[in-house]
Amino acid sequence: MTLVLVHGNPETAAIWNDLIPLLDDDDVQAVSPPGFGSPLPDNFDATSDAYVEWLAAELSHFNSPVDLLGHDWGGGHVVRLACERPDLIRSWASDILGVFTPEYVWHDRAQVWQTPGAGEEAVAAMVSADPTDTSTRYQSLGMSADIANQVANGVNADMARAILSLYRSAAQPIVGNLFPTLANASARPGLAIIATADPFVGGELLGRKAAEQASADVGILAGEGHWWMCSNPQAGANLINNFLANLDEGN
Repeated sequence: MTLVLVHGNPETAAIWNDLIPLLDDDDVQAVSPPGFGSPLPDNFDATSDAYVEWLAAELSHFNSPVDLLGHDWGGGHVVRLACERPDLIRSWASDILGVFTPEYVWHDRAQVWQTPGAGEEAVAAMVSADPTDTSTRYQSLGMSADIANQVANGVNADMARAILSLYRSAAQPIVGNLFPTLANASARPGLAIIATADPFVGGELLGRKAAEQASADVGILAGEGHWWMCSNPQAGANLINNFLANLDEGN
């Protein structure tokens, strides 16, 4: 069985570098959403809907249903795909379920990106920033120096354009209105990863509410922040390995 990893914003697939060696799966594949470590095609509108279609197309390249793990907006794409195309997966896991509740309030930076004018200014400043400064900020949030450097060097104009389109396509109440559809994700086994010190995805209460709606297991990473796969990859790997091992035992 293949385990497919999908990262989010503002990231590249480098965020998985410390986690992958700790995963029990023999076949682990990381895919990069357009604009986030891979080129953004001119005809790709970078909306949430478009990324779900992109992910479905990526998964169709595999010979059998896959196990699917997403972080940040990658986790958002994973959840939506689990609701809309369960035929492509055996299981799913995401650390962003709380975003799909009506009560969720987008974090401050997201609200800036969703604001015309202010969003353009913010992403322009992000692209023009010294990568060394960007790397230092990522390291303060839990990334190793090597991973932070790789992610910082991936920030570019494609990423900036994708950020604005993606976040504006999911401004509230749009993303909260998807809450009832989470019940569709119960067609496949799911895991809601909740890093309790992550300030961006709604917290444990909303994460558990969304997990219940999706009939998903809950895995708690106590005290870990947004980049748990960098700050404590072993704890993250333990959650994922145990979840997948239980699926294997049930087959």
